[in-house]
Order: sequence, then C-alpha cells, then structure tokens
Amino acid sequence: MSTVNHHCLLNFPHIPPSIPPNHRPKLLSSLSLYRKPERLFALSASLSLSPATIHECSSSSSSSSSSFDKEETEDIESVIDGFFYLLRLSAQYHDVEVTKAVHASFLKLREEKTRLGNALISTYLKLGFPREAILVFVSLSSPTVVSYTALISGFSRLNLEIEALKVFFRMRKAGLVQPNEYTFVAILTACVRVSRFSLGIQIHGLIVKSGFLNSVFVSNSLMSLYDKDSGSSCDDVLKLFDEIPQRDVASWNTVVSSLVKEGKSHKAFDLFYEMNRVEGFGVDSFTLSTLLSSCTDSSVLLRGRELHGRAIRIGLMQELSVNNALIGFYSKFWDMKKVESLYEMMMAQDAVTFTEMITAYMSFGMVDSAVEIFANVTEKNTITYNALMAGFCRNGHGLKALKLFTDMLQRGVELTDFSLTSAVDACGLVSEKKVSEQIHGFCIKFGTAFNPCIQTALLDMCTRCERMADAEEMFDQWPSNLDSSKATTSIIGGYARNGLPDKAVSLFHRTLCEQKLFLDEVSLTLILAVCGTLGFREMGYQIHCYALKAGYFSDISLGNSLISMYAKCCDSDDAIKIFNTMREHDVISWNSLISCYILQRNGDEALALWSRMNEKEIKPDIITLTLVISAFRYTESNKLSSCRDLFLSMKTIYDIEPTTEHYTAFVRVLGHWGLLEEAEDTINSMPVQPEVSVLRALLDSCRIHSNTSVAKRVAKLILSTKPETPSEYILKSNIYSASGFWHRSEMIREEMRERGYRKHPAKSWIIHENKIHSFHARDTSHPQEKDIYRGLEILIMECLKVGYEPNTEYVLQEVDEFMKKSFLFHHSAKLAVTYGILSSNTRGKPVRVMKNVMLCGDCHEFFKYISVVVKREIVLRDSSGFHHFVNGKCSCRDLW
Repeated sequence: MSTVNHHCLLNFPHIPPSIPPNHRPKLLSSLSLYRKPERLFALSASLSLSPATIHECSSSSSSSSSSFDKEETEDIESVIDGFFYLLRLSAQYHDVEVTKAVHASFLKLREEKTRLGNALISTYLKLGFPREAILVFVSLSSPTVVSYTALISGFSRLNLEIEALKVFFRMRKAGLVQPNEYTFVAILTACVRVSRFSLGIQIHGLIVKSGFLNSVFVSNSLMSLYDKDSGSSCDDVLKLFDEIPQRDVASWNTVVSSLVKEGKSHKAFDLFYEMNRVEGFGVDSFTLSTLLSSCTDSSVLLRGRELHGRAIRIGLMQELSVNNALIGFYSKFWDMKKVESLYEMMMAQDAVTFTEMITAYMSFGMVDSAVEIFANVTEKNTITYNALMAGFCRNGHGLKALKLFTDMLQRGVELTDFSLTSAVDACGLVSEKKVSEQIHGFCIKFGTAFNPCIQTALLDMCTRCERMADAEEMFDQWPSNLDSSKATTSIIGGYARNGLPDKAVSLFHRTLCEQKLFLDEVSLTLILAVCGTLGFREMGYQIHCYALKAGYFSDISLGNSLISMYAKCCDSDDAIKIFNTMREHDVISWNSLISCYILQRNGDEALALWSRMNEKEIKPDIITLTLVISAFRYTESNKLSSCRDLFLSMKTIYDIEPTTEHYTAFVRVLGHWGLLEEAEDTINSMPVQPEVSVLRALLDSCRIHSNTSVAKRVAKLILSTKPETPSEYILKSNIYSASGFWHRSEMIREEMRERGYRKHPAKSWIIHENKIHSFHARDTSHPQEKDIYRGLEILIMECLKVGYEPNTEYVLQEVDEFMKKSFLFHHSAKLAVTYGILSSNTRGKPVRVMKNVMLCGDCHEFFKYISVVVKREIVLRDSSGFHHFVNGKCSCRDLW
C-alpha cells in the first residue's frame, strides 16, 4: 500500500506520539501479535519505542508463534481487541502508519471480521485517508449498515459530500442493507453541506416510511435541513417541530435559531419561555448565544439583560460563545463599560472575541483601543482584518484602511467580498482619483462584476473621487440581475455631493416612476438632504408626509435630516417642531437644530440650546463645538469672553483637541467683532502650520473692517502656501487679481487646470411651480431670457435713481470699466432675483433665492435697494446663511 495519498483533502501533519507509560503493557501485548520483526521496527519508529522494547516484542512474538498457530481460533477475539486498541492510539496521535500496520494484519486474517474492518474505515477517515478507507470497504465481503454509515459520515467530514451521496445510492441500489438512524443523520448532513435540499426532502419521505421519525437525532437533522433551505421558511421547521414525538435541547435550539434568522425574535423568546416551562430542562450556551444575537432594538433590551442574569444563575458565564454573544449584545446598546468588564473577566478568548471587541471599540470611536486589540491577536485571520478595516472606514480613517488592505495583500490573507467593499469605501473617503482607478481595476480582475455590494460601493466611490462620468456609465450599464435601488440612491447622493442637486431631483423622479428606487430610511434621508441643498421645501414636505405614512418617523437619522432640510429651507419653526416631537435625540439632532439657528444668524437661541445640552449632560462632539463657537458671531459682543473661555477649555472640559475648524470659527468670531490683532495672534500661536481656511477667515474680517495692514500680512502668508484644493487655488488667484497682478493670477489658474481641478461656477436658483430655475453669470439659456434681462435693466435703472452705486471692485477680471459694470449687473443672483420678481407678483410673499457661494458685496447692496423699489422681501441663502432684505436693510447687518 502506498504511504502517500495524493487524493486526500485533509493531510494531517505527522506528529511523533509520546505514548503514556500506562499504555505500555497493553501496547506490548498488542505488538506481540506481529510475526515479522521488521514490521515491529517500522511500527516502533512511529510509536517512538526504544530498541529494547522492539527486541522484547520480537522475541516474544517469535517464541509464541507456534502456540499462537495452535490456539489461533480461541484467541482471535483477544487479538482483535489488541487491534482496536492500536487503532484508537493511531487516531489519537494522528499516526497513519499504525493503522496501515493493523490493516496489513487484518488482510491476513483467515476469517473476515467486519467489525474490525469498520473500525479501520472509521480510523482512516478520521486521519484524512479516504482512498484507504474505500480499499478496506471493498475488501469486505458483507458490509453492514455500520460500514456504509462510517463511509458516508466520514466523507461528509472530509468535504467529500458528493462521494457520500454516491455511497448512499450504492447502498440503496444493492438493497441488502437498510439505513439506520445514524445513516440518515449522516446523509442529511451531506445534503445540507452541498445544498441538495430537494434530495433531502426525498430522504425525509424515506425516513417517515422507514419509521425513524421517532429518533430525536433524525428529527433534529431534518429540522436543520429545512432551516438551511432558502426555499423553506421557519414555518416548515415549526411544523416539523410540532410533529416530532421526542425533543431534546438541540430540537429547541434549531427552531429558536430558525426564528431568529427570519427576524422573529419575539416569537423565538416565546418558544424559549415555553421550553423552560413545558420541558423542564435547562438551556445551553447555544440557546443563550442565539437569543442574544436577536436582541437588536430597545424593545428586547430587557430580555437581553434577563438572558445575562440567567447565564450567571445556571453557571454558563465561562462559556466562550455566551461571553462573545454578550459582548456583541452590549455593544449594540452602547454600554462600553459592560463590554470591557466582560472581556476582562473572560478566562479564554478566541478570534470571535477579538473581532467583537474590535467592532465594539470602533463603534464607540475608540480607534486606538481597537488597534491595540488587533495587535494582540496572535493568529490574525480574514475576519479580524475585515473588522478592523471596516472600523477604520466607519471612523473616517480612509488612509489607515487602505494601508491595512495593502498589508493583507502582502501577507497573503484571504480576501472576501467584505474586504473589497471596505477597501472601495476607504478609497471613497480618501477621494484620490488615481487610487480609485487602481482599486477599481483590482476589483474587476478579482471578478466582482456581479456582486451588488461591491458594484454599489464602486459606484459610490466614483462619485466621491471626481469620476461622475464613470459613475453615470456604470449606472447606465447596471446589470439587470442586480438590484438597482441602492445604485440609484448612490448616484443621487453623488449628484448632490458634486454640486448637481437638480440632476439628483430629476433622477429621483424618473427612477421613482420607473419603480427602480425603493424608498427606505436611507434613500429618504438622502433625498431630504438634496431638498435641503436646493431649498426645495415643497418636495421636502412631500417626503416628510411619505415618511410619516410609511412609519419611518421613529428613525433618528431621518428625523435629523428633516430638521436640517427645514432649516435650509428657511423654515425654522418646522425644524424646531420636528426636534420637539422626536422620541429620541442623538448629538446630531442637537447639532442640526443649533445649525438651524446659526443659518438664521440667531446666536442667542443657539447658545440657549447649547445650555440645554449641558443641563442634560449630553456630550458634544467636534461639530457641536464648532457650531457653538460660530454662534458667538450672532450675539452680543459682551459674550465674547464666554466664547474665548469655551475655546481655551475644549481639551480640559470636553476632551476635544481644537482642530482647524475650531480655529477657523474662533478667528471669524474675533474678526467679526473687530479684534483682528487677537485673531492674528491666535493664528500665530497655533501648534501646527495654519491651514488656508484659517487665514481666509481673518482675510474676510479684514475686508469687512477695511484693515489693509493686517490683510497684507495675511495675504502674504496665503500666497506663500502651496494650494492643494480648488478653493485654495481660486483664493490665491483672486488675491493676485485684486492686487492687479493679472499675469500671476492666470499662472495660478493654469496650474490648477494642469492638475485637473476645475472651479464649480457660481450658480443661483429659484424654485417656481415645483421646478428648479438655475442661473449662471450672464446666463442666456433660460426660456424667458429676454424678459429677465429687460426686467433687470428696469430694476437697475430704478435702483440707480434711489442711490445704488455699482462697486466694480468685485469684478476680478482685467477688462475696462464699462465691461466690469456689465459683468457686475449680470451676476447669477441678480438674474435669479429678477426672475423671482417677474414670476410671482403676489404682494407680501417673499422672493426666495439660493446661491452656492458667498454673495458678493455689490449684489448685497443691490438687493437692499430692490427691497425698497419693489416693496418685497427678498430671502437669499448663500454659503454664510440667510439674508433677509426688507425696506433697504439686511438681517446680517452687512456683516457676513
């Protein structure tokens, strides 16, 4: 017989066994059965026996040879018992040579002993040698049901399920041996492993016919079959459960697990209580782990705690699976103290434990703790890598996630669809076009063309990496066999992010009519954000009504989106109403309402809300403090000291290190109240090199207060920095233009074009009769273009009569004075306001206009005069907030 098996799927490593001393006497007795000393030496090499032992056994076997021949018949049973003992040792110490030696002696027996043959089949399969097991089986003249069952179950364990099915068919075809309960369990297991559910259902009929449904093991296997079958439901499992005459813990666990998988946790708990009440036997670790995994919302929070208490009472707190499930349970309900306490008390941990802890820490934003757990994992696998990478993405660490993905590739860690999805998400966070193209190509080579999760992630990545053309091409060629709803949601979000909200609304209406978009919390939240960006209140109100009718209003994210939408649509009353009617709030809810007040330049209300947050002991985040600091621009100057105290105590009180955003907000507050020198000192004292956004905040303040000396120093600093974003290029170009350095300005813009950056042009729009009417500077594309320009000329003439003077300093182009006025008069905001006045003659109704960038000073002055000339309120939202022009005055008090 060959000692090398090339067809075996499982090859156990050779482990030189160390036979315990108490096994020696019986082992020596068994070895004396062998006639040939050379076989003893071969066997001893496997069993690590000494030469003296070999000689002893050899002499013993030689001297007893004749006596053995004479008494062979009467001693054969004791010989076979010795063989059984050797087979047990062989399986225990994973040494196939012992089994082969027994096999050789088995073949020399004068009478076949099927029982020993069955033991050889079982041992070979345990050691991972299916070919040798088949040779033993074939040598049996009369295989029994145990022979067949040993082959079927062994093949299933070795992932040779098809071979197991063939053995079962051979047994049925011969008709000499009938399957028993263990055979049925083995073949049902094989059916489940290769998803041959239709065959399993046929075997179910055979089981009923054969009368084995009374066996609890067979019944449990049948329930497991129906539980795994995607074509069946938990109702089928329940029906079978009700019919079986005998049940054990495994029976109850199977049906409970089936209910949990279908999301019927309440029914699973009802069955759990019935199990304890009717059957009278205790639950095991599997029961508790399964039920804990079903506790995903607040309605079952108490039940989860009850399970924790039960685990303590019945002594299951040292069960690894129970502790892992409890960690996952408390992570879902944001109880990190319980999670850490459970982890510290665990006597042992496994890969599941580490994965749960990494996921928990990442959910709480404790990235360093998660990384520390990962570093302590001795045997890292795909699951632990995926958990850490997904956590990096969840916390916005795209670069770290990509670095981890690279590490997985270098170490040869197996990649899954989840790994690639996280890598694509990370690339979207980084927003690097070239990197996104590389990841995209890798995914195509990996063969993910028909994976909906990865395809949707790739589409979303393209929208985040300035690849809208690629995203649109992917969407147009979306495979018909993949769900297009998530893809539609993704590209709508892409349009919104890339300054194309009107395209987002158009696609939303079209796909909704074509039934390609399923409206859930995610898609509703997204389209509400688009409505807020556009200021499309009417559409936002319709989405609000739909969410109420569909029962989605309990979703916190949706409530937060409604607050933000109404705030951006200049409807603060409805935003406040939404906040007050929400059952639960998170920090984003509070941030959204504070932002609403700031958009209306109502600092006092924003600070009052901040005080309520402190009273309720709600921990602020980075965005909260940025908003609160900004609110001091829109309150009284005597509160400036409170702003200063808040900024300086961020680290000590709230454990939040000041970021660029906080410095920018604080510098704007100081600049707003004319403290330009203090603002400049604040920038100079920053622990890191100040970013352009901070310097720009001070430069804007210098413009408002006409302080040229500070402005020159700040402008010099900005010009000395290397621009990295389109907005920084534009700012640098504008500084040169304002100073008359037209050549340098053009050089900056040329460099910007070479790097592939493009400026999103200033755009204004107005919603009229549920349609979006957009305008660019000197736009002539509107159907009513002639009426708009004629009306604008009239408005300009009337405003000139009452004192309006065009300020051509806001035209940063090298043209003559006449052309500068022409450019100035036809800014997008002026065209939009004119169209609003022409299209709505209703007196008392404000003209509402939205603008994607800051309103220029000349337009601001012009609208104050228009509010007097036409006696209409003009409400305009730009990047700084809302301007309400009434009777020649603006709500911003000319400080924006």
